Amino acid sequence: MRTALLQSSGRPGAVAENLKVLGEAADRAAAAGAGLLVTSEMFLTGYAIGDDIARLAEPADGDAADAVAEIAARHGLAIAYAYPERDGEAVYNSVQLISADGTRLANYRKTHLFGCLERDHFTPGEQQVVQAELNGLTVGLLICYDVEFPENVRAHALAGTDLLLVPTAQMHPFQFVAESVVPVRAFENQMYVAYVNRVGPEGEFEFVGLSVLAGPDGVARTRAGRTEELLLADADPVLLTASREQNPYLKDRRPGLYRSLA
Repeated sequence: MRTALLQSSGRPGAVAENLKVLGEAADRAAAAGAGLLVTSEMFLTGYAIGDDIARLAEPADGDAADAVAEIAARHGLAIAYAYPERDGEAVYNSVQLISADGTRLANYRKTHLFGCLERDHFTPGEQQVVQAELNGLTVGLLICYDVEFPENVRAHALAGTDLLLVPTAQMHPFQFVAESVVPVRAFENQMYVAYVNRVGPEGEFEFVGLSVLAGPDGVARTRAGRTEELLLADADPVLLTASREQNPYLKDRRPGLYRSLA
């Protein structure tokens, strides 16, 4: 499945403008044959926007979700977009996957919150593995800091995830995560990982870009620089099957030895 990675911080605080940016990216991605478009973390509203996070948060079936569904259906491609989700009094850092016909397929709430900003404004999610079937692949969802915990990605591997989508807001000086950790996660868990970052200054942060689609062989199929970009690369199920046959990590595991890790 051709996958498009939208490396962009959008327009912080401006949902309507970000929906416009998303629509333009969807048009370009669809024209290039993509079946899926993935945004960066908190793309819909901006990341470093303080109390506006709560003000702009919407339910998973809110107006913004309807707008993204319309974009997906108009361009005929699935969209995974990241946003602040309101559920009653709680606000979650979430990503939602919408199908090419506008159906809401899956919604994931970030389980591992990073730093004071996130802990001050969000409630952590409690569901580790969220998946959906898309174009013959099992697609899983995590967000940013989540992927830095080996347990999270391994849980997805054991649940059969083929393509792991990770909207992120990776800032300086942690660029080694995009450069090194993500390809290793893809290799050690035998899956594709689409890691899609924000870019440039925002509030106190400097987002480093370097978005990547890493394959099960640990090789980057595409990698961004440090400017806004729309990247395209394929998640190939044939290569995935062959790689899993050659790499014994998952079948050579000895879970009985790992009980103390829990």
